[in-house]
Amino acid sequence: MINTVLFDMDGLLLDTEPLWGESMLRIAEKHNIPISRDRFKETTGLRIYEVTDYWSIKYPWEGSTSMEVANEILDEIIKTSKDKGSVLPGVERLLLLLKENGYKTGLASSSPGRMIQDLVDHFGITQYFDVITSADKVELGKPHPAVFLHCAEDLGATPLECLVLEDSVNGMIAAKAARMKVVVVPDELHFEDPRFALADMKLKSLENLDLEMISKL
Repeated sequence: MINTVLFDMDGLLLDTEPLWGESMLRIAEKHNIPISRDRFKETTGLRIYEVTDYWSIKYPWEGSTSMEVANEILDEIIKTSKDKGSVLPGVERLLLLLKENGYKTGLASSSPGRMIQDLVDHFGITQYFDVITSADKVELGKPHPAVFLHCAEDLGATPLECLVLEDSVNGMIAAKAARMKVVVVPDELHFEDPRFALADMKLKSLENLDLEMISKL
C-alpha cells in the first residue's frame, strides 16, 4: 500500500531543467571551458560538482578550481530559476491532495541542498514536504537509489510503501533500483523514449494524477 510519495525537483516540480544548460554554458564560456550542448551527454546523470570535476580533467582550464566553477553555476542557476522558472502545472494541487489525505511526502533531488532549499522557499512549496533530501546527503547520485532510500528512511517508510514521481530516465532507474513504484512525467521532447517502459505509469502532466491511480499501483 503506497503511503509515501517522493518527488524529484528539476523538471518535475519546477520547469528548471532547461535552465541548467543555459547556466552551464554561460559559466563555461566565462572561464573559456570548451563546452557545448552536444557535450552535455558526456556528464548526464552526474551531480554538478562531478560535472565540473570531469570538465577539469577532459577540458582543463586555468584559474578557478572545479569547485569554484560549480558554485558559480549553482549561483547562476538559482538566479535564473527565480527569474525564469515556475511551478509546473498540477504540482500544488497534487501536493495539497496528498497532505489532506495523510500521505507522507519527500523531495529527493540530485541538486545540492542550498539550491533546493532556496528554490522551494522562493516558489512557496516548502511546507508541503515532510523531508527534503539532497545530493549532499548521499555518496552517489542517480541512477544510484541512495537519495530515494535515504529520503524514505527519514520518513519512516519502507521502499515498498513509496511512490516516486520523476521526469528523467536516470531518476526512474534509481527509483526502480530502490524497489519503489515510479510514475514518470517526461518532457515533451523525450516523452516517447522507449526506456520509460520501465515505469509503472507514464503521464503528460501531474495534473492527470489522482489518488485512485496511486492506490492501484
